[in-house]
Amino acid sequence: MQTTERKRQFGHYLARLRREARLSQRQLADRLCTLSGVPTLTRNEVGRWEQGRRLPDAWLPALATALGVQLGTLERAASWARGEPEGRLPGAFATLAELLPPGDPLERETGTQGRRIGPSTVAALAGRVHGLRLADDVLAGGDLIVPAFRELSGAVVLHRERTYDEPTGRALLVQIGELAQIAGWIASDAGEHSQAAEAYALGISAARQAGDGTLTANLAGSLAYQLSNTGHELEGVDLAEAAVAEAGPDAPPETRALFHDRVAWAHARLGRPHSQSAIRALGQAHDALTDEGGPEAPQWAYWVTRDELEVMDARVFTELARPLRAVPLLSRVLERYDATHARELALYLSWLAVAYADANEPEAAADTAVRMFELSADVASDRTSERGRVVLGRLAEFEDVPEVRAVLAEHPPAA
Repeated sequence: MQTTERKRQFGHYLARLRREARLSQRQLADRLCTLSGVPTLTRNEVGRWEQGRRLPDAWLPALATALGVQLGTLERAASWARGEPEGRLPGAFATLAELLPPGDPLERETGTQGRRIGPSTVAALAGRVHGLRLADDVLAGGDLIVPAFRELSGAVVLHRERTYDEPTGRALLVQIGELAQIAGWIASDAGEHSQAAEAYALGISAARQAGDGTLTANLAGSLAYQLSNTGHELEGVDLAEAAVAEAGPDAPPETRALFHDRVAWAHARLGRPHSQSAIRALGQAHDALTDEGGPEAPQWAYWVTRDELEVMDARVFTELARPLRAVPLLSRVLERYDATHARELALYLSWLAVAYADANEPEAAADTAVRMFELSADVASDRTSERGRVVLGRLAEFEDVPEVRAVLAEHPPAA
């Protein structure tokens, strides 16, 4: 990674620390002047640091105090930005900036002499990518993983072995990034988490080479979601928040809403100590979606709607054991959800079953679980299988209730 890109990442990291300290750029500059005794620092200089135009080397001790972080952490981050081997960027920013392994599969073959392609080839690929997204709405990961990765492999071959002009090459990289995101999502749903992470890494490389920060953030946020759901909750929070920073405040409203929702879920997965952070992120998602006048949303964000935000609200409230808020939201959404989306319906019913259990309504929880298992019986989705195990574990606490006992007899929890 070039030093200029490292400085930009360091700037994002510094901006995040400032926001977490609830300081404006001007307030941070004033605090640094007070701490250092040097009265000449301005908010413009802080802005240059956060844009990656300069490194605040002499100001690192005062910055550590002002932002409430360890000086050694800031010094290692600055060393990383300078390209020094002992440097290290903390948390999610290290994950996001150094995600790709050596040997980028998108590296162009030297002496490429393949047939020239143009916009029509990329447009055809874009149509197939969107077709995969629409298929994922009604099919599960086990059904789609083979064709998704076949398409991804073919797109990479196009990039490496064919010739094209610069605009076509950039458009091709965007489609590879979008294809990698849906392929990663499909692989994760099939339970192939390592394969999903590799796809997301490939997509991040493509999106960055194309200069598409919003797509980069979507890929990073997708990986954060997987981490949060597979026992890596702290890494999930860091990466979800890094995705918000990567997209920036000028990303389309729908995409910013999605990225804040992923932050909310990541915090919710850490439990009640993070409840306020989760709820605050939900509010930021709703605020983002109501923004007017922003850039047009990319095609891949077609599904981000008010209904989907309500689903995430309900899931977060369920995860935080707040059933009085979760049950009405889930019930309302399920009444109007398309029955062809069996996997999504089964997932939402799983959260509703848990919310009923949290509300000490075991009969309603059992009835909801029955509907969930009926819908998911033929769905090749690791997500629904895992949620089924969660529901059964929660119902086991009410095994003396006849309705619950019947469900447990039909679907005995794994030993």
